[in-house]
Amino acid sequence: MKPVYDTVQIMEILPHRYPMLMIDKILELTKNHVVGLKNVTMNEGIFMGHFPGAPLFPGVLQIEAMAQTGGILVLNTVPDPQNYITLFLKIENARFKDKVVPGDTLIFHCNLIAPIRRGIAQMKGVGMVGERVVVEAELMAQIVRKTKTEEA
Repeated sequence: MKPVYDTVQIMEILPHRYPMLMIDKILELTKNHVVGLKNVTMNEGIFMGHFPGAPLFPGVLQIEAMAQTGGILVLNTVPDPQNYITLFLKIENARFKDKVVPGDTLIFHCNLIAPIRRGIAQMKGVGMVGERVVVEAELMAQIVRKTKTEEA
């Protein structure tokens, strides 16, 4: 299946760059729903220290990847997304249900749980590896216009 956005297209919307760009593809995108893909590979620098001999993809980075997937969803609501960023406001009810290891493909499903009001977006995210739910959380973010220093 051809992605809605590939990595290059994602970088046209999100300000993140290596090593913090966590999403490889956007597979689905509607007004209220987005599906993103993250390939977890052994050559990511995080695995030099987390953990040698038993590598695990950290939960905090799973949440970041989920938030970036959601960022694509909320930035899709403005006509010029390249001029905006999303800022985390809140993470609630985060649950890590199973480990994520190199070789896994994480699929994130994010859904708006309320209409976006005054630039505030609330969403529910679920991360899956195959049929297993590995992470879930409720996220809140704010869409803000980039400042001159953020545009540089």
